[in-house]
Amino acid sequence: MRSAVIAWDLGGAHLKAARVDASGAVDLVLQLPCPLWQGMGQLEAALDQALRALGSAPVHAVTMTGEMVDLFADRPEGVARLLGALQERLPDATLRIYAGADGFLDLERAPAAAARIASANWLATATLIAARMPAALLADIGSTTTDLVPVLAGRVCARGWDDPGRLVAGELVYTGVVRTPVMAIAERVPFAGEWVPVMAEHFATAADVHRLTGRLPAEADQHPAADGGAKTESGSARRLARMIGRDSGSAPLAAWRGLAAWLAEVQLRRIEDACRRVLSRAGLPEDAPLVAAGVGRFVAPELARRLGRPALEFARLLPDGKAGAARVSDCAPAVAVAWLAQRD
Repeated sequence: MRSAVIAWDLGGAHLKAARVDASGAVDLVLQLPCPLWQGMGQLEAALDQALRALGSAPVHAVTMTGEMVDLFADRPEGVARLLGALQERLPDATLRIYAGADGFLDLERAPAAAARIASANWLATATLIAARMPAALLADIGSTTTDLVPVLAGRVCARGWDDPGRLVAGELVYTGVVRTPVMAIAERVPFAGEWVPVMAEHFATAADVHRLTGRLPAEADQHPAADGGAKTESGSARRLARMIGRDSGSAPLAAWRGLAAWLAEVQLRRIEDACRRVLSRAGLPEDAPLVAAGVGRFVAPELARRLGRPALEFARLLPDGKAGAARVSDCAPAVAVAWLAQRD
């Protein structure tokens, strides 16, 4: 009989955690805002809150991306400090650290494997998919980034295995549906019959874009807006207008919705282009599905349609549990690490 496992995905902007019961069903999944760049106190507070909700388990597994925030001098320091914070709160638990292709390591072996521990959460998700189906393209569209990972013949067939390699391979696309600044989506936009340059200012984010299109789930946006203002249509219109040097009152709300729809399309085309690049070398069967994960997976059905592939929610690969399917798909790497650790 397997034991329950709690898994942690220690991100730079969010803390995600999942609890898998002894049968392999997902009991609970949570995501908490954690602006780690503001200091370790952010992580410590989020860990304490999460532990109160998750309860205890004999085994805790961990993956991370937060080691790269500018709080740390380099990734090895980040890995060490993140693991230290978790160890301090779980002195009696068995900690298993996910090191990608090296599998799970104990704390003693972790320092020497910092390069493989760093930002390996995408591989956990893809490895679970490879264990459940022969071929697929993982599209984990999150708040900040998009991971595109092919699976073929029950194996992960990524070209890149670390952040630099994945960026070059097009398998790590630095665009997401919440935190991406609008200035990183487009350099100019069509408005009032003109091509208008976008200001290089952090006035608005992708959350404003997708809020104005009516597609952003409220629970996906856990950080303050760029101006600290209201997360409403009018608030998003005000922020978006500033990107082109205007006040929102200079045009009707329909105009700002139209601008948001254009920006959403630009972002989707960027993800589509990256998918086509990955697919052009992966050799996947035509019927291999797009497995959708992340808080931005609401774009996956249209993405799959353009690619001529079926779409499949990540949560459907796992047995039903007490945790809702939406949250399982939102926090796929945490769930995947729990699932893999339980079978390790």
